Parts: sequence; C-alpha cells; structure tokens
Amino acid sequence: MAIAELAGKHLVLGLTGGVACYKIAELTRLLVKAGASVQIVMTEAATQFITPVTMQALSGRPVYTSQWDARVANNMAHIDLSREADAIVIAPASTDFLARLAHGMADDLLATLCVARACPLLVVPAMNRQMWQNPATQRNVAQLRADGVTVLGPDSGAQACGETGDGRMLEPGATYEAIASFFSAKPLARRRVLITAGPTFEPLDPVRGLTNRSSGKMGFALARAAQHAGADVHLIAGPVALATPWGVLREDVQTAQQMHAAVMCAVPRADIFISVAAVADWRVAHVSAHKIKKTAAQALPSFTFVENPDILAEVARQPDAPYCVGFAAESEDLERHGEQKRQRKNVPLLVGNLGPQTFGQDDNEVVLFDANGITRLPRAEKQELARALIAEIAQRLPRA
Repeated sequence: MAIAELAGKHLVLGLTGGVACYKIAELTRLLVKAGASVQIVMTEAATQFITPVTMQALSGRPVYTSQWDARVANNMAHIDLSREADAIVIAPASTDFLARLAHGMADDLLATLCVARACPLLVVPAMNRQMWQNPATQRNVAQLRADGVTVLGPDSGAQACGETGDGRMLEPGATYEAIASFFSAKPLARRRVLITAGPTFEPLDPVRGLTNRSSGKMGFALARAAQHAGADVHLIAGPVALATPWGVLREDVQTAQQMHAAVMCAVPRADIFISVAAVADWRVAHVSAHKIKKTAAQALPSFTFVENPDILAEVARQPDAPYCVGFAAESEDLERHGEQKRQRKNVPLLVGNLGPQTFGQDDNEVVLFDANGITRLPRAEKQELARALIAEIAQRLPRA
C-alpha cells in the first residue's frame, strides 16, 4: 500500500450492529495510515460489539452515536458531519441497515446522514448467509445499486455463527483496497489488461529445477495499479508468495510453456499486454521422471537445453496485437540493451531496469524506451512506480 494514497480524503465511517465490527479497527488504522481523515459514526447496536473509546483512539477524532449530540453547535450532526466528506462508508452494513437505506429511513444519526448526504455512499455488507440470500435482502441491495450506492462484497467463507457461505464481510485489507480503488482516477476504464509476473520454474526432476530471483512484486504492483485505474485485469503469475490484488483475476502457472499457453489463450481478449515476468530462456529437453541421485561413483549429471517460446515477441507479432509493454532487467549498459530489445521484440514501449540490484526490493528506478527516445522515472516504492507506469501507458495508448 502506498502510504499517502488517500491523502486529503475525508471519510465518514459508519458502523452498524454486527460481530464484524472488530474488523473496522484494522480498517480504520489502514485508512489513517494512507493519509485519510476518518470520522466515526456508530449506531447504538454497533456499540455493543466495539466501543466508541476504541474507535476514537484509532481515528483520532471524537465518535458520534446520537443525532442529539450537543457537541455540534447547531445540533445538526446529521447535516454537518457529512458536508466535508468525500464519501460515507458503512462497514459493517447489517441486514437491517441495508433495508433502512433502501427505504430512505432516517431514524438515527447514521441513517439520517446517509439520506442527507451530498457525497458517494459505499456499503460493506456483513451477515449470516441465509440473511444475505433472503429475497428481501437481495431486493434491497438491488435497489441500493439502482440508487447509485456502491456495494463492496460480501465475501464467502466461515461465519461467526458456525456456518459457511456468502455474507461474510470483506477482510480489512480488501475493504481498504476497494475504497482506494474507488477514489483512483480511471484512465484505463473499460480496458482489458493482461499482465505476467514473477519467475518461471523449469524442472530438472520431480524436486529440482531452474528459476531466477524475480519476486513478482513489480508485476503485482502493476496489476493493482491497473485495477485502480479502471481496467479489467488478468494476472498470470509464476511461483510467488504474494497476495492477489483486489479485483484482479489471477491465474497461476509454473513453467514458461505453461505461461505461454495461458497468455496465448487470454491475449485475444486483451487491449494491453504487460510482460513483466522473468521467463526462463531455456528448459531441459528431458525432465527426469525420478529424483537424480547423487552417488560417489556417479559422474556429474549433464543436461541438454532447448529454447523456451518468446512470449512477448509472439504476442507482438499477432495481426491484432494488443498494445505491448515489455520489461528488460539488465546487469550493464541498460540504455543500449534496452533499446535493442525493444526493437528486437517490436514493441512500442519497453521498461528497463538494472535487475540484479532490484530483485526482491520494495523500490526501483526504471527507464522507458519508445520511438521518441528515453524517459527516466525516479526511484520510488514499487507501488508508486507502478502507478506512474500505468499513467505513462495510458498516455501512450492509441486513441479509440
């Protein structure tokens, strides 16, 4: 998460009654860490699950629970609290509160704030699976969507009641991501972006193989940034231990051949292809069916290698190729090798960096190569750099 990506945003965060209130403590911490100011408003039922004292400590602001709160000079908390808000977020949003919202009820402070608002409203449902599936709840949610309310979730999984199914509130990190995405500019709206990330693993036998030091962080950061920019993102990932970015479709592969097959299947639907993965150039011709044993009498094993498919070049050769962006990690003479690779791959944009110094790191600096020459982007945390790269790509896209 970029530390200040919500800087300057003011949110009213409303809590309604439900055990998922415990998740809002962490959500509040994430929002404040990202630079947002957070005003907590709680229903009476919410105070039975988490205290206003806790929420005040985490938000750094007084918590409001009553529409008759005399701390507001004009006694109009239901008006004043939302006037400077960039959005109202209801999390958790209970079954009862969704129903009241759908019917325009204004019988407590939080409900009245929502009716009297002049800003976007986001709701994060949390309830038992049968309550979520109830036809009345589904009608209410459909009405809220028709009224322009953004519904985030729910998730599916184990619930506090002991049952499993839809209705579980999104985890705090996912809720944060959805909120951050909501506020992001959308230069890639309605665009379909295909991204490869991470290393590949080329087996030698059932337990050993050849790989590289790529962590996948840059590719995953780009997938997140593209999603925030409004794109429909398909991420094809090699073997990495990274969480899937919010709203991104992820497909896991191991080998270069598997990545090639996945890309060629998905690329006809893509408007943009960003080839970030560090794909192995070679694989062994014959993978041993059993573990290669090490014995004193045995000579060192030898392997015959064959070349893997060049995924980026093959995509760029397609008759209706998407806008292709390549990556080059070089150990020396980046400017010469980067431009040579861009021309050899026949892609409009190539992103170059000195790979050995940045593999596994949280920051990077890159050089962009295109037909107009070289553009340098300063060193930055990879998520900030990904946002800058997505903006550069959006500016270079052919006009529709």
